[in-house]
Amino acid sequence: GFDGAKAYKDSKLCLMMLANFLHTKYHKTTGIAFSSMYPGCIAESPLFREKRAWFRKYFPIFMKFITGGFVSEHEAGQRLFQVVHDPRCVKSGVYWGWNGGPREGRGAEAIEKGGQISGGGGAGGGWDSIFENDMSSKVLNLDTAYTLFTSATRITGAEWPYEQSKHYQPHPNLEVKVQPEVVRVTNMEGEMNTMLQGKNMTVAMP
Repeated sequence: GFDGAKAYKDSKLCLMMLANFLHTKYHKTTGIAFSSMYPGCIAESPLFREKRAWFRKYFPIFMKFITGGFVSEHEAGQRLFQVVHDPRCVKSGVYWGWNGGPREGRGAEAIEKGGQISGGGGAGGGWDSIFENDMSSKVLNLDTAYTLFTSATRITGAEWPYEQSKHYQPHPNLEVKVQPEVVRVTNMEGEMNTMLQGKNMTVAMP
């Protein structure tokens, strides 16, 4: 049967993989930054509308006063705006997060602020606490990312910019093969390994 929680998590995984794939495929030739972000747990959004009433009532309280991971919809929007607007976020192929220990600022001061801690919501600090978060091995799986991209393109009928033009200068780590319906990109490990420098991780295409 349908598992709503798993579907939600899978959709987040797919969005991150697609952002990485588009970064590898188009960033060098277009200058467009492709990135993803984790704003924190938005505990009062309609995400939990199908949960039991007691959960919808107490989960935000738990996130505010126990874990400190609560983020309001307003602050989540501010973080999205920051990724779009902040000059530090022009870097492509990044998974953005916000620093700040979940118990930072606990105690009477936090209670007086309605449970909110560093930043407007709690899961991390303010504008200056943004950082490049780590990505899981599932997110960085190039085989799955390619299958996701081609399958989504076929299902939706999406048309992507043609990569070959008189102004096109292929990146040395990319080998582009143009087919009637799909532009296939192979040999992308160099680009992905550049993203992973300093994280003691590498990837390799089969």
